[in-house]
Amino acid sequence: MENTNKRSVFALDGITGMLIATVLLLTILAGLTVWGLGAQQAVANKPYKITDPQVLKMRDTANANQKVIAK
Repeated sequence: MENTNKRSVFALDGITGMLIATVLLLTILAGLTVWGLGAQQAVANKPYKITDPQVLKMRDTANANQKVIAK
């Protein structure tokens, strides 16, 4: 004999739980995306200026002749 006493439409298992978890994860994804885009835009509006380019060390010396700095 089956136990049908604990069946409920609003139980957090099955399809309802899956939908709640999916909506929660998508909400977190959307929030982190908006936060990341905001951080990128804040940094893009504050560019830095290289005052002395001769001080910078080039990491890849094998392809140093291919790297050209446009002026």
